[in-house]
Amino acid sequence: MRIPRRKDWRLPRVSIRFVHVWRRNFLVWRKLAFTSVLGNLADPMMYMLGLGFGLGALMPEVNGTRYIVFLAAGTVAYSTMNSATFEALYSAFSRMQIQKTWEAIMIAPLDLDDIVLAEALWAATKATLSGCAILVIIWVLGLSYSALTLWIIPIAFLAGLTFACLALVMNAISPSYDFFLYYFTLVMTPMTLLCGVFFPVEQLPATLQAVSVALPLYHAIALVRPLVAGTIPGAPLLHAAVLIAYGVAGF
Repeated sequence: MRIPRRKDWRLPRVSIRFVHVWRRNFLVWRKLAFTSVLGNLADPMMYMLGLGFGLGALMPEVNGTRYIVFLAAGTVAYSTMNSATFEALYSAFSRMQIQKTWEAIMIAPLDLDDIVLAEALWAATKATLSGCAILVIIWVLGLSYSALTLWIIPIAFLAGLTFACLALVMNAISPSYDFFLYYFTLVMTPMTLLCGVFFPVEQLPATLQAVSVALPLYHAIALVRPLVAGTIPGAPLLHAAVLIAYGVAGF
């Protein structure tokens, strides 16, 4: 008897039932919402305040803006990336491998594609909350009062969805939590350093600038930073298209 070969590569088949999985994750998160938001907020806020006020006092303006304003915009994108990645790696891995939540959910009339989509959207939701928390700090500190900063909210969701889909790829091939260290060391850290979170990309050699432009974090920052400065980003559709392309490929 010939055994049919399993089709590993195919287009996703999703349905509206993914909403129930997203809601399930939200209800669980709601019990620990305060500590979760505080944990996601603490690291980027310390970077922004410590480097912004400490190092920023020693530095001249960057591209015509105060360093803390420059850093704040990068921190929004950095926080969004971190929050989405942590959720799509550690939390989703726990539900998939440790708690066997995914297996239990699939007893219901849901497909694996529904679960994966729900996980990506849930990670994007948490990333948006982290981005909004940094945005509130920007408003409180008076770093920007432009109404254009409200556009950062949908951008944070798009960026969060992109990084969540990329992280889920690593989730799918990781045998344990320890394997995630490779992703943070070889992908996340270089992307943070190369894409203009802490200093302008123009300071890098031409080769590294070319690498930076190819990374998704660069395009997220390229959308956020002009909005914090009160201006419209250049080529916004191009930057959004790159983020969408990375997200779709990851999914």
